[in-house]
Amino acid sequence: MLERYLIFRSYTKNYQGAKLLISRKDVFNMTPILSTQSLTKNYASGPALTQVSLSLEEGDIYGLIGQNGAGKTTLLKLITRLIHPTSGTVSLFGSSSDREWSQALTRVGAVIESPAAFPNLSAYENLRYQATLLCLPQAEQVIQETLELIDLQNAGRKPFKDFSLGMKQRLAIGLAILAKPDLLILDEPVNGLDPIGISDLRALLLRLNRELGMTMIISSHILSELQQVANRFGFIKDGRLIKEISKTEFDSLSEDYIVLKTHAVEAASRLLESQFSYPFKVVAETGEIHVFAPANQLSAVNTALVQGQVALDEIYYAKQNLENYFTQLIHEEDAHHVSHS
Repeated sequence: MLERYLIFRSYTKNYQGAKLLISRKDVFNMTPILSTQSLTKNYASGPALTQVSLSLEEGDIYGLIGQNGAGKTTLLKLITRLIHPTSGTVSLFGSSSDREWSQALTRVGAVIESPAAFPNLSAYENLRYQATLLCLPQAEQVIQETLELIDLQNAGRKPFKDFSLGMKQRLAIGLAILAKPDLLILDEPVNGLDPIGISDLRALLLRLNRELGMTMIISSHILSELQQVANRFGFIKDGRLIKEISKTEFDSLSEDYIVLKTHAVEAASRLLESQFSYPFKVVAETGEIHVFAPANQLSAVNTALVQGQVALDEIYYAKQNLENYFTQLIHEEDAHHVSHS
């Protein structure tokens, strides 16, 4: 059966009873919402995740960043108990015992891997089936509110199999948020979406966070989108969490810069050193020079290089972004392993 439903089928058959046992903001300590300690998952082919420790506070949108195969999906499956760890622990809302864990999972919605639903059912029918599984009170009202929230109120009787990818993704999220979870887990939610679909999904996620207070962990390798929604970032490589940083910290560390592309890197470096006081660095992997100067100095730098007879392939002003930051982290991590091998 669909992977997402496994979570709900296993843990929310008696949703109303579970809700009586859990006062959402009282029984569990809401700080942190999620905590992992030294989480490790090994397969016969080798380690998929190694010693990952992280935590989410209430209201966070945590962006989990990594290349394909880095271990992002494995981590999300461990959090939702779709798979079990080799070692280490996961705690949701302070849960420790199996009973507490089962109750805690009623407060989690998840879309792991690709969006899925019953192919021959409409959006309404899929939500109705999910509401029945969850024993939701006032189900009809909740379904209509959810359809409006995910902008599928006009989808009519069109079956899921005929949806666009953006519609499928929104319905999958609708199924995950039907019970108004405190924690929403999304695995590569913008994969394959067109620009309009991406924009619609971004608006939905921000609304869920700001209006409904949902804490989120979102994995993606499309960093430009995560940069617009997340307030914290975790960078994962080869199954290891190599860096965590808040949006505030990232913004304070980030510097915009002038990018020079030239085959005469040494000549350009000498000229910059002799005529300007701005720091710069040579990016060996790309043959670029990054000059950390304000945008209004681009013309002066260009003029000096032309007068110094340094041939330029390209010059432009770049704003620091997560993609550049992540690329730099990967290069530093690779260099560290090489130097210690």
